[in-house]
Order: sequence, then C-alpha cells, then structure tokens
Amino acid sequence: MLIEFLQKFDGINDILFGRFDGIVENLPVADWVKDALCDSVHLIPFLFLIFVFIEIFERNYSHKIKDLSKESKKFGPLIGSVLAGLPQCGFSVIATPLYINKVITRGTLIAIYISTSDEAIPILLANPSQFKVVFPLLLIKIALGIFTGYAVDILLPQKDNMPDAAEIKEEEDDIGCCSHHVSNHKKRELLFHPLKHTLNIFFMILIISLGLNFCFDAFGNDVLNKVLLNNSIFQPVIAAVIGLIPNCAVSVLITMLYIGGVISFASVIAGLSSGAGLGLIVLLKRNPDLKDSAKIIGILLGVSILAGLLFTVIGNII
Repeated sequence: MLIEFLQKFDGINDILFGRFDGIVENLPVADWVKDALCDSVHLIPFLFLIFVFIEIFERNYSHKIKDLSKESKKFGPLIGSVLAGLPQCGFSVIATPLYINKVITRGTLIAIYISTSDEAIPILLANPSQFKVVFPLLLIKIALGIFTGYAVDILLPQKDNMPDAAEIKEEEDDIGCCSHHVSNHKKRELLFHPLKHTLNIFFMILIISLGLNFCFDAFGNDVLNKVLLNNSIFQPVIAAVIGLIPNCAVSVLITMLYIGGVISFASVIAGLSSGAGLGLIVLLKRNPDLKDSAKIIGILLGVSILAGLLFTVIGNII
C-alpha cells in the first residue's frame, strides 16, 4: 500500500519540482552538481512522508514493542529480528539497555542489530527504481538475524538468569537520531522530528551524491570501481567494517553507493547487517563488561562478512 502510494506520488513530485529543475539547469555550475542537487531535492517529499509514518508508528507502538521484547524470552531472536526489520528509528537504542539489564538475551540483541536497517529502507523507498530491492533486503536481514540470534543463544548461553516481567525496572530514556527521545515521545515531535530528520538525511544524501558524481566525472566508473573493489570478494568485507561505524551517515553512504551501482547487493547486505546504528554507542557506553561488548561486535562483524561473501558467491553463480 505504501509503495503504491509512493509510486503515484512520484508523478506529483515531478510537477512540484519542474520549475526548480529548470532553474537548476540554468545555473553556471557543472552538470554533476546539477544532477546531485536535483536528485537530492526530489527525495525530500518522499523522505518526509516516510518519516512521518515512522514517527506515528513509534508514537503508537514503541512501548508495545518494548514490552513484547521483555516478555519474548525464548522467542526473542524471532520477535526481535522481525520488529527490528520494520522501518523505524531507534529500536537498537531501545533494545541495548534491555540486554544490559539482562531482560533480553545476547542472541536477541544481535538479531536486532543485524535486522535493523537505520536509514536504508526510507532512502530505498524514496527511490521508485529501488522498490524491488526493499523486500528481498528486509527478508534476508531478518532471516539472518533470526538464524544468528538462535545460534548465539544455543552456542553461547548466558549464565545469568533472565528476570521475570514483574521484576523488570523501567530503563532511562535514550536519545536517538536528531537528539530526540526514542521512548518518551512529545507531541511537538510528531511533525518536528520527521522534518528535522528529513533535512538531516537530505544534506547527507546531497553531500554523498556530490562526492560520488564528482568521482564519476573526474575519474570515471572504472577507476572508482577498482578503488571500491567492485566484483571482488573483499568488497563485502570492507562494507561490513564500514557498517560498524555508529552513525546514520554510514547507512546513507552504503545505500547511496548501491543505488549508484558502485557496490554490489552482497556488499549492501554486509554493510547494513553490521550497521547497528546508535545501539553500539549505547552498548559501549553502558555495558560494564567490555569483553562481552567486544564479543557482540565481533559476532556482528563476522556474520555480516560471511553473509556478504555468501551472496557474492551466489551472485557470481547466477
């Protein structure tokens, strides 16, 4: 339903920015600058609508998701992975304190980290040509999260007993992207946060698009493909390592590189699977057991690399 709406909205978008495109075409700047500016501005209405939907979803269901995560126990990796796959902001931030307080298992946390996509899904939805990629990407990441989560809980069981729901204390509210509260939503954030989030992502996309277009114009596709190891088994490894950087701009970069045809679908899977967003910052900041945090990050990176290599092999066979 959302995809059909966005497809219809694409025609309206062309009408909205027809005059703007004409103005940009007359600017005394290079064509690669014009293309980056037009392509980025055209995404603004799509991104804003998507982030409004996400804000409404979080406002109505974030506490239910939190409660469900607390009570899931043996179904944790399954439920956590599915919920994290939904386009939303801050679920990894919400889940990390639950793990630190021993409310959810290590496997559930890793499943959530792998499944969450940060800014990738909104950006792909904002590009009508990329709709066909959204569901395969989500399904692969969710399946990978479920499998890894249960494998971790079976092979690396935790010695501490999980508390009952009645014993669980409320965690302090956490700060997500754009410095907004992921659990304690305020009414003014219903439109303010989607607008702020849209502008932040727009500028990220614009900067990345300018950089990519400049590289294509100055060096050509062949040189850029060689630098980023296109068609190499090492590209997913690099993407997975980059994905670990806890910043929204990283998922934007990985997604824009894929849309631009610079990296493969396998590398996107690797980079977005290791990208746990701001959840890793919360983990490193609050988890008193540094070895445990290192173990979680190591598993996250290793699984993401293996997934990227697997899909590279599959892609070469196909």
